Amino acid sequence: MAADGDQSRREVKRRVCLILAALVFLFPLGALDDAGEKAALAARGKYLTLKIAVVGPGDEVYLWWGHIGLVVEDALSGRSDFYDWGVFSFDNDNFYANFAFGRLLYSCAVSPAAANLAYGIASNRDIVLYTLNLPPEVRAEILQFAENNALPQNKDYWYHHFKDNCATRLRDIIDQATGGAFKARYGEAPGRFTLRGHVRRHTWFSPPWDWLFSFLMGRGIDRPITVWEEMFLPSEVERRISDFTYAGPDGVERPLVSSVEVMNTARGRHPVLDSPPRQWPQTLAAGLLLAALLGLFKAMSRKKDLFGGGIARAGRILFGLSQSLLGLFFGAAGFLLFFMSFFTNHDYTWHNSTIIFVNPLLFAAFPLGIVLAFGKPRKRAAGEPERARFSGVFLQVLWTCVFLGGLFAMALNLIPGLYQDNWSVVTLLLPPAFALSRAPGWAAGWFSRPPPSRPKT
Repeated sequence: MAADGDQSRREVKRRVCLILAALVFLFPLGALDDAGEKAALAARGKYLTLKIAVVGPGDEVYLWWGHIGLVVEDALSGRSDFYDWGVFSFDNDNFYANFAFGRLLYSCAVSPAAANLAYGIASNRDIVLYTLNLPPEVRAEILQFAENNALPQNKDYWYHHFKDNCATRLRDIIDQATGGAFKARYGEAPGRFTLRGHVRRHTWFSPPWDWLFSFLMGRGIDRPITVWEEMFLPSEVERRISDFTYAGPDGVERPLVSSVEVMNTARGRHPVLDSPPRQWPQTLAAGLLLAALLGLFKAMSRKKDLFGGGIARAGRILFGLSQSLLGLFFGAAGFLLFFMSFFTNHDYTWHNSTIIFVNPLLFAAFPLGIVLAFGKPRKRAAGEPERARFSGVFLQVLWTCVFLGGLFAMALNLIPGLYQDNWSVVTLLLPPAFALSRAPGWAAGWFSRPPPSRPKT
């Protein structure tokens, strides 16, 4: 009987403890005073471990800049959740149209951390976990904030590549957790590179994509930025939290990160460079090669006395088709730039001086080049000019405008506040544009002028 009584008392005590725990953890915090709320948060936070998960670049283009999320390990419930502010779906309504116009709807989602990180390992991506050294009540506050963000009515937000993404959301959470000390340290500190430079640190290994991104980005991303703005990249958040210290509620200076766990190291991936490489030497070499080939085709088209005019015909075809291809490529690029500059919310493509010399007007070179290549070299009627000769003159005028427009865009770079790092476009297009324009004839005429005669004395 005594044993039964002791067991009953233990059962009553266990139930009382469970009720008290429920009151502490589940009672609405708004009904408590400040001291009670802080005590409840501290009691809850003792069971929480917060980690920043930094995931390296992946295979798809939109994963080249890496990823970041918040891992919350709860010893009380035994759960480990991954809070992710970089979730989107191709199945969303009108996804591709919204993407084209810069209306990028992203969400905060929660998933099991083990499955999420295992997927990153299977995808051959770097994964490093940084355990945050935060007081218990702060850990509980951050969990509340993340849970509130993941609610259906709060989970969606309008994504911005540089101003509001998965990395900037974690950056802001860290600032909240340190009482504003994170932004106070880095909000005005000068950054290492421009936004363009940071983008190119991750795209350098793919010349076509590297050139396209640089082509589309306007002068707004070439201004000096702060370290705070640099943390649009997960790797820059990682760099700053590793050596950051702050004063806790007790006034004691402490490191933000208490431990680092390397979960996976990618194999065979292109590294993220410490600094962006120079792009213009390669594009200049390509531009000069194009100009040389065009000059060769033009010279061939004039060799009418060899092999019955066969070389001249081949040269004329190559000369015309090469201009058609140039017009098709740069005309399409100019159309894309025109659309993104004036009709979308992609503000990093606005104020792009490249549109002065690369725009949809270059599409005109496509049909004109075909006419030049295959037009019959004879007059259609008495006194009417040849088709090929007319298209050739029109093409010369078009490429002259492109060449002069490129020179004007270069001149704009000398004006403070108008600088744009578009040298990869200038160096690729201006050499062939010069070769196809009237500029060589002007130059030849200028240098072949006889010196002015001096009057005899």
